[in-house]
Amino acid sequence: MSYGDPNNPYGTPQGQPQQPGYGYPAAPPVQQSYAAAPMTTMPGKVNAARVMLWVIVGLQVIGVALFAFFAVAVNKAKHDNSIPGLSDYPVGALWAFTVLALAWLVWAAVLAAKFGSGGNNLRVTTLVFGILTAVLGVYPFLVIVGIFHIVLGILIACFVGSADGKAWFGRPRY
Repeated sequence: MSYGDPNNPYGTPQGQPQQPGYGYPAAPPVQQSYAAAPMTTMPGKVNAARVMLWVIVGLQVIGVALFAFFAVAVNKAKHDNSIPGLSDYPVGALWAFTVLALAWLVWAAVLAAKFGSGGNNLRVTTLVFGILTAVLGVYPFLVIVGIFHIVLGILIACFVGSADGKAWFGRPRY
C-alpha cells in the first residue's frame, strides 16, 4: 500500500484536512522569563571540601612543629656529638621541609577562608591544591599523615570539581 492509496487505513484521508487535535487547542510555548534564584547556602560537598582544607591546616601545623623540632634536635646533635646517628641528617633540608609545610599550611588556610566569597578562580586553585596534595602525599606514604593527605587531596579535588562546586563558585554575587 502506498501513501496515496485511498484504501490505506493508516494514511491521511484524501480530501480532508488533518486537524492538529480533537478538542483541545495547542498550548502556547513555555517561556521562563525569571532569573534563577541565587544560591545562599553552601552545598554539602563544597562545605565538606572546606572542612577538609581545615583538617589539612591542622595536619600541617603538626608537621611544621615536628620538622622544626627535628631540625633543632639535629643541629644540637651536630654541635654536641651526643647522638652519633642523628648528626648525619642535613639540617638545611629539615628547615626546607619546615618552610614548605608552613607555605602549604598558609595556602590551605587562605583557600578555606575564601570559600564563602571566592569565584571560579578559587575553584581552579583549590582543584590544583587538591591534586598537588594527593601527589605530594605519596612521598611520605609510609607515614599515616601521607595517606591522609592523599585521601583528603583526592576528595577535595572531587568535591570542588563536581557540579555542586561549579554552581557554588559560579554563582552571581550581588
